[in-house]
Amino acid sequence: MQELSVLSVGSLARIDLNREARCGVPEVVYGEGKRLHELGDIVTAMLGQRGKVIITRLSPESRDALLPLLKDADVEYDDDARALVARRKGLMRNETMEGTVAVLTAGTSDIPIAAECAFIARELGLKVVMFNDVGVAGVHRLVPCIKSMVDEKVDCIVVVAGMEGALPSLVAGLVDVPVIGVPTSIGYGANLGGMTTLLSMLSSCAPGLAVVNVDNGFGAAVFARKVCIAHRRREGSP
Repeated sequence: MQELSVLSVGSLARIDLNREARCGVPEVVYGEGKRLHELGDIVTAMLGQRGKVIITRLSPESRDALLPLLKDADVEYDDDARALVARRKGLMRNETMEGTVAVLTAGTSDIPIAAECAFIARELGLKVVMFNDVGVAGVHRLVPCIKSMVDEKVDCIVVVAGMEGALPSLVAGLVDVPVIGVPTSIGYGANLGGMTTLLSMLSSCAPGLAVVNVDNGFGAAVFARKVCIAHRRREGSP
């Protein structure tokens, strides 16, 4: 087991320095709900110790406020994903591909959650192919996407959907790789902020479908990486 090493940021936070070595995924900062000075202290500590920090759910306003602290780092920010990665200058992204994941959205309104998933998946070393607006209201749109995913030999598929959340079940009934459903809070009143979508996906009769929490693109990306790593290890075994 990896040594358990924790970096304390005053009395504010305790950063898990060995999480990536232990779990395969680095400590990631959830930006929403944190005050700017708290984010600043955490980001400064992580950059100093690890040379890289990933932040999810970071508003453009908070990004702009943090930029002076990141002047000595290379910064990438995705407006759709509301996610940021900062690396100490000279520290390159790991270009070793751990696998390929397809990310599908049922509708255009689901793109921000899918963008979060894609952003994190790429940072975790996955190749990402995306297909937007292929929901069941026009199911014929899905057919060429299925062919493309087969051609790409994807290791798993993340399906992001709101409303009644039917698309993951449909996809899971057509492919031979794991499918990860991401319910979103997109929908009219009876969608209940994504609860209807979540329960619909959990009630699916399609085998091979796993479901994460509402709007949890980050969690889907992490699970997709673990699926890809397991697949790669199995393929490499005797």
